[in-house]
Amino acid sequence: MKRIKVINEPTDLVALLRAMDSPTKKDIFQECVNGWVTMKSVEERYGQTGVEALLFFEKMKLVETSWQIDSQFNKEKIYHTYYVSVHINTSAEITEISDVLYITAMDEEEFMRKEKMVYDKVGSEGTFSGEFVKDLELTPTMLKSLVKRSGRLAYKGHRIERIVSED
Repeated sequence: MKRIKVINEPTDLVALLRAMDSPTKKDIFQECVNGWVTMKSVEERYGQTGVEALLFFEKMKLVETSWQIDSQFNKEKIYHTYYVSVHINTSAEITEISDVLYITAMDEEEFMRKEKMVYDKVGSEGTFSGEFVKDLELTPTMLKSLVKRSGRLAYKGHRIERIVSED
């Protein structure tokens, strides 16, 4: 089945733009296009950077997952691309698009500093997203883009929560 990723929300552009921002991410994504890959094989080939890339693809729903049994009868998750094309259908104010692009292009050090502030404030229980806007001097669009760029945070309704690994 050929699936098309439809982007209706401007902040969803963050995932698309960040998905191929390094040679490692591009190579791993291409491997997922070519067939099913395991976390173990990605880790052996690309190290922790590869693991983080695969988890980012999973969070952004750019890959689908399934379970298989390995040679020692252990369950392991396998990954494959979910979409074959992208359809972008969104409109936004220039200020919103500039906020999305600002967070997407933000240098890694500044991003990690802001992400850590949000991560620490969220705590283990999660927090309503409206509490962050004034405290961190971010627009709602910037905050949503920051969370979408993060591999450690996710939106659940109007709450921001830490991502907990299922493995």
